[in-house]
Amino acid sequence: MDTTVKTPELTGKDFSSDQDVRWCPGCGDYTILKQVQNVMPDLGIARENIVFVAGIGCSSRFPYYMNTYGMHTIHGRAPAVATGLKVTRPDLSVWVITGDGDSLSIGANHLLHALRRNVDLNILLFNNEIYGLTKGQSSPTSSEGLVTKSTPYGSVDHPFNPLSLTLGADAGFVARTMDRDPKHLNAMLKRTHQHKGTSFLEIYQNCLVFNDGTFDLYTDKGKRPSTAVYLEHGKPLIFGENSDRGIRLDGLRPEVVELGNGYTTGDLWIHDENDPVKAYMLSRFFTVGNADGFPRPFGVLFESNRPSYEEQVAAQMQVAKKKNGEADLDKLLSGDETWVVN
Repeated sequence: MDTTVKTPELTGKDFSSDQDVRWCPGCGDYTILKQVQNVMPDLGIARENIVFVAGIGCSSRFPYYMNTYGMHTIHGRAPAVATGLKVTRPDLSVWVITGDGDSLSIGANHLLHALRRNVDLNILLFNNEIYGLTKGQSSPTSSEGLVTKSTPYGSVDHPFNPLSLTLGADAGFVARTMDRDPKHLNAMLKRTHQHKGTSFLEIYQNCLVFNDGTFDLYTDKGKRPSTAVYLEHGKPLIFGENSDRGIRLDGLRPEVVELGNGYTTGDLWIHDENDPVKAYMLSRFFTVGNADGFPRPFGVLFESNRPSYEEQVAAQMQVAKKKNGEADLDKLLSGDETWVVN
C-alpha cells in the first residue's frame, strides 16, 4: 500500500492572508503584493519556511498580507533583524520589504552593511520617491525641486540613486522593475530569489495620492518603448517604438544611435550581467528628455557570486567548536570570570 503523503499544490491564493489590505485604492503596492503571492508557489518552498521582514512605511504592511511567517519591525532596521534571522536559521527564505524612506534614510546604514556582508536576503525596495505613510514629505529619492509638505519651496536635497548606491556597496545582485509591468515584475522576483547572497530589487511604485505619475515616463505603456530599455544577458541594448534605436559604446562613452542609419545590432552594447563597470554606467542612465536621450534600464544590471555571510559564519563556528569544544552557556554564566568596574 502506498503511504506517501502528497503535498497539495499551492496557488497564489494560498499565500494571501485573511487580513484586509489597507492601502489606498490604486496604489502600486497591490500589484507588487499580487505578483509576490503568485511567485511563491513556483519557489517550491513550504509556507512555514518563508519569512517576510519589514520596517515602517506603507510597504512595510506587507507581512500582514502574506500567509507566511513575518515580522513588522523597527523603522529602517529590517535588514538587521533579517540578518539575525538568516544567520540563526539559514534554511529559511527571508524577504525584506522596505521603501525609499525606510531603507535610504534612517535605515541606510543597515541596508549598506547587509549588502556588503552578502547575507542571503531578498530585499525589495518599493520606490515611490515620497514618504507616503506620514502623508507626503520628501524622501531621499525625491527629485530636486519637488514641492511637498516638508519642502514647500521645492526640495534642495540631491536624491540618492538606489542602484548606484547598492553597486557601490558591492551588492551581488542588483536589478530594477516596475509595478505597471506585472510580467517583468514576476520574472525579476524569481531572479531575485534564485540568487545566493544579498539580492536587491528596486521596484518603481506609484503613490497616486502624494506623488502620482512620478514614473509615468517609463511606466506608461505609450511612452515606455521610447524611454525604457529591458536588459537581457548577452543581448544588445535595443529600444524604441519599432525597436529602431540602440546604445553603443564609443570606448567607455555610451551613445544612442538609430539602427539602419549607418548602424546595425552588431555595433551595439551587449549586456553583460557580470560586468560591474558597465552595470554602474547603466545605473547612471537618468537623462531621458535631455540631449543624450538615454532610456531607463529595467532588468538585472549586475550579478556576481561570492560566499554568503551566514555560510561563512557557520564555517567559522565549526572551526571554533573543533578548537574549543562545545560551548556551555550555563557554565559561562556561573563561572568565576568577573570584571570589577571602578
